[in-house]
Amino acid sequence: MVTKIAVTFCVISMLAGVACATPATVGYIIDGDTFSATVKLDDDIRISVRVRIRNVDTPEIHGQCAHEIEMANAARQRLGELIPVGTDIELTNITDDKYLGRIDANVLDATGNDVGKILINEKLGRAYNGGHRAGWCD
Repeated sequence: MVTKIAVTFCVISMLAGVACATPATVGYIIDGDTFSATVKLDDDIRISVRVRIRNVDTPEIHGQCAHEIEMANAARQRLGELIPVGTDIELTNITDDKYLGRIDANVLDATGNDVGKILINEKLGRAYNGGHRAGWCD
């Protein structure tokens, strides 16, 4: 259970640069590297946010070629298997995203595995640290 003290500690820790795990529940999968989650801040305070998985780029659902779209659907399906709707997860290294209402975060599944690293290891995504992204079409 996240209490006001835990949330306050987490916010202070983030400002000091210390990693802090924030519990969340998966709402729905958007694409291979983005999903909706509900974060419980207190007993009666919950927020819904879109989460972009930090350090991974997956192909776009509305891609530039059939190959990209096929890969995007495979990545989206796999993300849904790794963190199914209703699953409790942990978000770490949370920052604002360039799009309003979305955050960037490392995502740990129910057993503590880094979801982004799994997608990269399974070749459904590639490492991404910001900047221009390479295309997925030949």
